[in-house]
Amino acid sequence: MLGNIRSVVKLTKRNISLLGKSYKKFEITQNTEFVSKVMNSKVPVIVNFHAEWCDPCKILTPKLEKLIGPMENLNLAIVDVERNPELVHTFEVKAVPAVIAVSNGLVVDKFIGLVDANMIDNLIKKLTESTSNTQSRNS
Repeated sequence: MLGNIRSVVKLTKRNISLLGKSYKKFEITQNTEFVSKVMNSKVPVIVNFHAEWCDPCKILTPKLEKLIGPMENLNLAIVDVERNPELVHTFEVKAVPAVIAVSNGLVVDKFIGLVDANMIDNLIKKLTESTSNTQSRNS
């Protein structure tokens, strides 16, 4: 019986590590976390400013998760505007949903509102291209 439990624990650990490696989505709860996970990230991050009461946000967030999910070198940060007023002020978020793309600590693009998948794809391409250009210059 103990052998069965060990097998399950090993299997569970393996699944968790694989998930964490291929896709990182996280919710920002404080400014220091934003700095460490977004501004200091080695990979580009798409930051989704949203609110629980916002119906367009409820449509956009799953779209972002679906498009970003399979990408290894791109993270998704979720920021609740009501819980993070300082970040809302810093990034001048006037409406939700608002999405900013951050690469190497810089905002490289943004959009406001519910947009189609093509616009999100273009944002992702811009982010991944800016990262690959920076990496080739540093090589």
